[in-house]
Amino acid sequence: MFLVDEATAAAIREAYQTSGELAAAVELRRHFPGIENIDRARECARMIASWGPRPPDPDPPAKAPRARRGKNRSSD
Repeated sequence: MFLVDEATAAAIREAYQTSGELAAAVELRRHFPGIENIDRARECARMIASWGPRPPDPDPPAKAPRARRGKNRSSD
């Protein structure tokens, strides 16, 4: 298992679109030299090339102010 950041994925997609699957596999292996099997690299490159860029993260929902609870004190 390995983690692919957006810049690496973009480089692999670019190689795939301009030069094909083998070039994308070579680009993948350039970033991840531990992937020695070219067939596995081609499979991973195909998967990464099919990803689209991530959409921007939505704004986090605004948090409603929490109501403060007072201590129940009995006045004797």
